[in-house]
Amino acid sequence: MSHAPDPEMIAKTETLIEALPYLQRYAGKIFVVKYGGHAMGDAALAQDFAEDIVLLKAVGILPVVVRGGGPQIGAMLKRLGIESRFVDGLRVTDAATAQVAEMVLAGSINKELVAWIERAGGRAAGISGKDAGLVRAVKVERTTRDPGSAIEQVVDLGFVGEPESVDRTIIDTLLAAGIVPVIAPVAVGADGHTY
Repeated sequence: MSHAPDPEMIAKTETLIEALPYLQRYAGKIFVVKYGGHAMGDAALAQDFAEDIVLLKAVGILPVVVRGGGPQIGAMLKRLGIESRFVDGLRVTDAATAQVAEMVLAGSINKELVAWIERAGGRAAGISGKDAGLVRAVKVERTTRDPGSAIEQVVDLGFVGEPESVDRTIIDTLLAAGIVPVIAPVAVGADGHTY
């Protein structure tokens, strides 16, 4: 019994054949890929993303995945009855919110993406900026203008941080072992707080 060729598979194969010389030009190079929170809610997109990461690895590119998770944090906060407040698109993060954010980002979401990559034939490890001193963060300081008076005011966003320094030793170690790092955006500050 013969089967007709799958047109979708033929199209993917033709695209890959055309792209391969360009992809191989980057063999041995590190690609940092941001995987956003909204894309993570769809299993088909997660599978496609994982397959793309495995493909990059297969052609010699060294992918490092840095992921978001805003919608998932929001859903968990809602489930726990913790209200979110945003200032200029940034979540105001009190101690309870920071604890939930770390649990969601460095826990369930990271492990889910690692599992998708593993199912697609790759090897991955979920880490956060807190692991092995990967990222040192500083508290974000922002100002906002009062719309009525145009007076600038300092806004305390709580435990929202931004990277101050990066020690990529753990990333290099994982890449050398053939493992795709999947990094959750959680870090520690010099003050010992999680951001």
